[in-house]
Amino acid sequence: MTENIQSFSSMLCDALGARIDLDATGFVEMMADDGVMEFPYAPAGMPARLEGRAAIAAHLERIGGMIAFDRMGTAVVHPSTDPNLVVIEFEGFGRGVATGEPYNQRYISVIRTVGGRITQYRDYWNPLVVLRAVKGSAPVDAFATVEVDHG
Repeated sequence: MTENIQSFSSMLCDALGARIDLDATGFVEMMADDGVMEFPYAPAGMPARLEGRAAIAAHLERIGGMIAFDRMGTAVVHPSTDPNLVVIEFEGFGRGVATGEPYNQRYISVIRTVGGRITQYRDYWNPLVVLRAVKGSAPVDAFATVEVDHG
């Protein structure tokens, strides 16, 4: 898990550049002590908001037991007119630990930094990709399949 989070941390350091203090090499270290992570599309049973480093670290440990990340894609950075705000797009690849199902996720993250640390990290991703990896394709696809009447 540590190596996979390190891959994410390295990608994030590259994307955020001088907005992050050089001594903050890991993701949790990049967060402000009172930093917040938000997941607007979190499915039921998963947190929609985490407050503080301890809560974020605990969440990453739980996710590591559910999804094994193989690698992270290169981030596309979309700077804003606010020097403390950046939007990044990237991909994460792995598999569900219990199911072996693929986890190929696209993310859009809106990140606010202050004083060399992340104060707010809002993460947008497809909840169906998470559910397929964690619960398996068959039950998720059975639930999520919508038939459209073209008549």
